[in-house]
Amino acid sequence: MTVLEAAKGIMRASGNLHQWVNGYPSAEVIRDDIDLQQGYVLEEGARVIGYFTYMASPEPTYGTIYGGAWLDDERPYHVIHRIASLPDVHGVFATIMDFAFAHDDNIRVDTHKDNHIMQHNLLKHGFSYCGIIYLSSGDPRLAYQKMTA
Repeated sequence: MTVLEAAKGIMRASGNLHQWVNGYPSAEVIRDDIDLQQGYVLEEGARVIGYFTYMASPEPTYGTIYGGAWLDDERPYHVIHRIASLPDVHGVFATIMDFAFAHDDNIRVDTHKDNHIMQHNLLKHGFSYCGIIYLSSGDPRLAYQKMTA
């Protein structure tokens, strides 16, 4: 089982039935992330245990936020997308956050309203809920930001 398949399984088991559907994220999306040097794999020994995308701003879908505001809408930021891990591994989210904040002090993340696991992790790690953004498909996402400086 790949990390992405495992993450989809975790989502479905927790009631998140509408995120990462219709083949998303595809192998092509992941290859593009890696080719653009913004896709990262987490390994434990020779085993792939996690994946995430870490990309520099601007994120086009973050240009307008509804029902709130970004903590800071002037400074550059980085975005984390496509977080995935195996179900039997713990601490992947914390490892990703350590990596992200070692490289930037201003991070944004969005997630599906049904992704309660991600929402819990974001709040646990000090992110603030900022409002709703809309993907290019028109789908709404809950938007979060954390700044450490």
